Amino acid sequence: MTTPGEQAQDAAPPLVRPYVITKGRGLPDDEQLSLVTLVTAAGDEQQRPTRRLSPEEQGLLELCAAGYLTVAEIAGHTRLPLGVVRILLSALSEGGYLLVRPPVARAAQVDTRILQEVLNGLEAKFG
Repeated sequence: MTTPGEQAQDAAPPLVRPYVITKGRGLPDDEQLSLVTLVTAAGDEQQRPTRRLSPEEQGLLELCAAGYLTVAEIAGHTRLPLGVVRILLSALSEGGYLLVRPPVARAAQVDTRILQEVLNGLEAKFG
């Protein structure tokens, strides 16, 4: 016969602490892996180092093999905490498993004078 406390322990799913998943590594800089940084798997699998990957790292690598995804999308698909995903992606990137493309810088302000000249030219040509 089990007590109510034992039933609660049996019903709880196994929990792995983020510290264990990340192997104690710290967060990378925001410039290195922001929410909109694009990530994909490295193309040539033969050039990748032979290192045993954790199940979480393997899952991230398989997810990134499909094409470019943002860090936020990867975290959403894996349902891992964002900080854990950023740490794992950083480690995979440093290990040569992933290619990371920083977000494109914001465009400079558009000169409204040029846009007005284009509009005037189109109106003159097409009425």
